Amino acid sequence: MQEVVNILRIFKQARVAFEKEDSALLRELSDQTINTASRTQDPDNITTAVIIYALGKIIERVAYRKERSWKKFHRNILMFIDGIIFALEKNDEAKLRKNLQELRGSISGLSGDLKRFIEDVFLKAKINKASKIYEHGISLETTASLLGLTMYELATYSGQKVDGGVSSKKIGIRQRVKFVEEIFA
Repeated sequence: MQEVVNILRIFKQARVAFEKEDSALLRELSDQTINTASRTQDPDNITTAVIIYALGKIIERVAYRKERSWKKFHRNILMFIDGIIFALEKNDEAKLRKNLQELRGSISGLSGDLKRFIEDVFLKAKINKASKIYEHGISLETTASLLGLTMYELATYSGQKVDGGVSSKKIGIRQRVKFVEEIFA
C-alpha cells in the first residue's frame, strides 16, 4: 500500500460520511483517491477508490434502507471500515487486504433486490473508476487489467464519458482507432 497516511485519512472520513449518509462526501473522497491510484497504479488505492465510490452510490438509494438485510449490511460495512483503519494504523498489509476483500464480499450475505443493486453498483463503480484512471493517461490495457475489466467494457464506457456526465457526442474516429489499437496491441 502506497501513501498509507492519505488512504487512512480517506477511510476515516469515509466512515463518518457513510454513518451520516453523506454520498457527496463519499464521491469526493473517491475522486481524491483516484488521483493517487492513477499515479501509483497501486491495486489497494484503486480498490479504495472503487469501494468508497460504491458506498456513495449505495447511500444515495434511500429505498433500499427499508430492505430486511440493510441494517446488517450497514453494520458490517462500518465494521470492515474499522478493520481497514486499524490495519492501516498498524501498517498490516495482509489484514488490510483481508478487510478490503471482506468489505467487498459482504454483499454475498444480502438477498433479493438489495444484493442485485449492490452488485451492480460495484461493477459500475469499477468501470467508472477505470474510466477516470484512463483519463489520467494510463493505457486502456493497463487500466482494464488493474480493475479486472475487459478492454471492451472500459472502451465502451470511456467513449461515453465527458467531464463526469454522459455525452451525447459520438466517439471521434481517432479515439476509436486508439481503442482498437490498444485492444489488439
